[in-house]
Amino acid sequence: MPALFQPLRLRSLELQHRGWVSPMCQYSCDPDDAPGVPNDWHLMHLGSFATGGAALILTEAAAVNAEGRISPRDAGLYNGEQAEAWQRITSFVHRHGAANAKIGVQLAHAGRKASTYWPFSGKHGSVPESDGGWTTVGPSPLGFEGYADPAAMSVEQISGVVRDFADAAVRAVDAGFDTIEIHGAHGYLLHQFQSPLINTRTDAWGGNETGRNRLMLAVVDAVRAVIPESMPLLLRISASDWAEGGVDLAASVRLARQAAEHGVDLIDVSSGGAVAHQQIKAGPGYQTGFSAAIRKEAGVATGTVGLLTSAGQAEHAVATGQADGVLIARAALRDPHWWLRAAFELGHDLAWPPQYQRAVPRRTF
Repeated sequence: MPALFQPLRLRSLELQHRGWVSPMCQYSCDPDDAPGVPNDWHLMHLGSFATGGAALILTEAAAVNAEGRISPRDAGLYNGEQAEAWQRITSFVHRHGAANAKIGVQLAHAGRKASTYWPFSGKHGSVPESDGGWTTVGPSPLGFEGYADPAAMSVEQISGVVRDFADAAVRAVDAGFDTIEIHGAHGYLLHQFQSPLINTRTDAWGGNETGRNRLMLAVVDAVRAVIPESMPLLLRISASDWAEGGVDLAASVRLARQAAEHGVDLIDVSSGGAVAHQQIKAGPGYQTGFSAAIRKEAGVATGTVGLLTSAGQAEHAVATGQADGVLIARAALRDPHWWLRAAFELGHDLAWPPQYQRAVPRRTF
């Protein structure tokens, strides 16, 4: 059996194989009538991956409070209406997943990168209050290039965000999600606190690496405390800021080791996003080395991402021990049945939905 299609168990969660869906923002919620509420677009988008053979589907970032949304059109999980809408989607995935699909929600807060225009708006930068935006917050009053400066968070606000993550996790469990991923990457709030390029605080929430990691681990503890012991907890991190003086791989290994000690079961390893002057050296599989190092040195399961488009690339990443799972994004947008095709290419029989079985390709070898 190909390594990519071997099962994986995380706590009590049984995943049929190692091919998963990476979180992808859709900027498709109605900001006026149903802010933060996933709708038919999200059902179609995520449901297509379930019928396409993905074993684990991670949703786009779901904000833990209204101010944590990346844009006014982003999804949330901070009220009952949103939870009810997500439950419709989890039910579809569980009912129609070709590979007994499981679904997880990514809980997030955008911090200083919140209240921005969505990519297909024709505009760029921070959304003013007159256009539905809001004042953003961060560890320090330093704005991301091209965005409005945030307000530095008070200790009370920090504690409030920790509670918001926990409250959203409770809603996620009730909505039928199989796992939860905490978003600590890509220059959003938890990563902002972690990065010395952004966090200039001198109190307990900054000052040194221990202080800068405090919020990430506090959120892990808060979420772990309110979800079932049997439910795995995932954490996405940026392994490198790709900028001098920022987070590097060594610091990420230390964070991953601590996160595992606090109850994280898998590190979803990405990179970048903290600052605009980053210098990313991108290429096929350019982030698998980060995943491999964290997996080996921190002793925790990892997922890898980044310009992995072919079945052969994904198979190589798992077979060589660089990751326990491969998460794809753009390749899945191009082909929502990527996993069914990958299985065929690797000589593995993955069950197709009965409605599609007439299209199963025949082997000629």
